[in-house]
Amino acid sequence: MIFDSRRGPSHGGPVTLSELRKEYTLAGLAKKDLARDPFRQFEKWFQEAEAAKLVEPNAMTLCTATRDGRPSARTILLKGLDGRGFVFFSNYESRKGRELEANPRATLLFPWIALERQVIVEGAVTRVAREESEAYFHSRPRASQLGAWVSQQSSIISGRDLIEDSMKALEQKYAGEEVPVPPHWGGWRLMPETVEFWQGRRNRLHDRLRYRREKAGWIIERLAP
Repeated sequence: MIFDSRRGPSHGGPVTLSELRKEYTLAGLAKKDLARDPFRQFEKWFQEAEAAKLVEPNAMTLCTATRDGRPSARTILLKGLDGRGFVFFSNYESRKGRELEANPRATLLFPWIALERQVIVEGAVTRVAREESEAYFHSRPRASQLGAWVSQQSSIISGRDLIEDSMKALEQKYAGEEVPVPPHWGGWRLMPETVEFWQGRRNRLHDRLRYRREKAGWIIERLAP
């Protein structure tokens, strides 16, 4: 056994996993305090995360699945948000890219732990327009642009030397030139069907308010903690 649940402070040992807990006391979340749509509410919370100087507040866990339901998850960065949805960019031939092509639905999780908050977004995913991908690509640092060509993301490689040598070769190839956008690279937009705002509360009686899209617009409902 890696973790011995019997060796806690009462036994003179370090705190065990089963004894690790924190009482959430920073805030509550009432339905009357929410914005009318989830995008405005997300913007409000995001600004508060920035004001709290959280490290990479736009970091989010992207959860995808194969056609037969085998799940996978990874942390990526949110790079765009408007009334159409949440935008992120990556390699279309990566594991997440292949899974999104086969099963174009996903979940995003923003874990703002220091604020005792999280936001969970679920919905359908589509590729963004090529022009939008190109505009973002050319706004990136040049090294990141070259890196998009170097990495055959999610594939097995023989060692790090392979990618470092490829990077040097591409630096020489495109020296003094604009780096073109790889055909296998671009963005996705997740169009939310539900957006849940979670605020930690005492005694694990957390506040969970969920926006759900219907034909008439967004409805807000409270979920049991």
